[in-house]
Amino acid sequence: MNVDNKTVRRSWFVPGDLNGFFGLVVDNLSILGFISAALIGIFGFPAEVIYTRMFPGTAFGVLVGNLIYTVMARRLAAKTGRDDVTAMPLGLDAPTSIGMALLVLGPAFVGFKQAGMDEQAAATATWQLGMASLIVMGLLKFVLSFAGDTVTRLIPRAGLLGSIAGVALVLMGFLPLIETLRSPMVGFMTLGLLLYVLIAKGRLPIKLPGVFVAFVFGTALFYGFGAIGLGAPGFSFPTAQPLHFVLPLPTLGFLDGLPYTVPYLPLLLPFGLLMVVGGINVSESARAAGDDYRTRDILLAEAFSTLVAGFVGGVAQTTPYIGQPAYKHMGARSGYTLLTGLFIGLGGMLGIVSGLVQWLPLAVLAPIIVYVALDITTQAFQATPSKHATAMVFGFLPSVAYMLAIKTGNPGWIAPEHHAQLMSALDGHGLPELAVIVTLGNGFIMTSMIWTSAVAAMVDGRLRRAAAFLLAGAGLSLFGIIHSVDPRGGVYLPWALEGLQRVIAWQFIGAYVGLAVLLILLSLQRDPVAPSAQA
Repeated sequence: MNVDNKTVRRSWFVPGDLNGFFGLVVDNLSILGFISAALIGIFGFPAEVIYTRMFPGTAFGVLVGNLIYTVMARRLAAKTGRDDVTAMPLGLDAPTSIGMALLVLGPAFVGFKQAGMDEQAAATATWQLGMASLIVMGLLKFVLSFAGDTVTRLIPRAGLLGSIAGVALVLMGFLPLIETLRSPMVGFMTLGLLLYVLIAKGRLPIKLPGVFVAFVFGTALFYGFGAIGLGAPGFSFPTAQPLHFVLPLPTLGFLDGLPYTVPYLPLLLPFGLLMVVGGINVSESARAAGDDYRTRDILLAEAFSTLVAGFVGGVAQTTPYIGQPAYKHMGARSGYTLLTGLFIGLGGMLGIVSGLVQWLPLAVLAPIIVYVALDITTQAFQATPSKHATAMVFGFLPSVAYMLAIKTGNPGWIAPEHHAQLMSALDGHGLPELAVIVTLGNGFIMTSMIWTSAVAAMVDGRLRRAAAFLLAGAGLSLFGIIHSVDPRGGVYLPWALEGLQRVIAWQFIGAYVGLAVLLILLSLQRDPVAPSAQA
């Protein structure tokens, strides 16, 4: 009897899975750390509600999603007979987690207190709003999952990979780099060690995974320097919190939160749409790296894990990460997602995750995210035709706008009253600068796809196809799905806009339509694009 030895002997774990495990765990812990830091530090949210209600359910969603992706990877390996298949990494989405903390949960908590609720009641209502938000976004993602394969056929690879490369470089690269250098001696040394072992493929004097060594080394430096007075200003040892066992059981608390979601729907729906687009993009990224997962299956798993998290108390949606090629280069296969899911999920129930979030220094967490961002950006250029490189770089710019919008929208940076003034300040030279930044940043992933795809079509000499992408951009702009003039990024009906917001919206819509018409007219020429450009 013939037996497929590769199938029978395929290992659950390989050495590279440890590197992938530490990288993916750190990604999730850093996002959880941001959520807690923002809610507690900026809005005065009770820590006990975060650690014993929000985090267990959120972590359970990560467990469910990573288990599904582990099974998918092993099935693909068995189907292809390969032993180098890397599972799709899943975790908490950074942009929308930031948005949920700063634009939904935090402001809602303050609003509930201003409406007369005591602190505990306001925190509970906010938690219910968070759960209901996940249900809304999860249902939207589930419905849209079935369109994933169609989108991958319509959008060129430059549009798919270029949009996530911009997210990687700007949001996953630059912002964590700033956090890295807030403790320069620790962060820069940790980042340098990671680049040595992962990019330069340098050897270490000890036989341990490079990411693990860098993680332990950086943490020891952080607390060692801090203890002897050489740490960055403001260093202090965290106060240890007791561990609490919390089983994330299904709850109908989200039903009480559904009415609270109504004013936030213009923000939540684009959050869900962004994750669908992101899921399509990461599927293409994995395909370019050699692992051909079906886009619909990736999206359905993402939607299901988000819904599960919402049903058991979670407040941040799960998503497949855009770093699958980076984890493949680390040598990770399918064991790292299994380990990550178990660690985050069980750790969330036992209180270990909450404890680590309080003790792990961000200066050590951030460099790992910086490396993943560099690898994603590099892979996008390698897997895309060189003639489309400029189109991809053009698509990076909306991510820059979104980053600036996040920072300028932080009430710790700019007071809300002053921010509102800057959004409407006319100086005789066009639209208000801050309003343009915010409008460009809203819907940035889809904007990047449209821009990159349109320019790539121009390069290929397909001007009418480019015009079609631009007209799609005009249609999305009409309802605020991209270029929303609502500072929170909400969608709307165009006839409901008034004043300056109406002017800005129609200026952006007119820009897309005008350029589309121009390209259609140019396409009427016999040879609108030189043959060398189409080669």
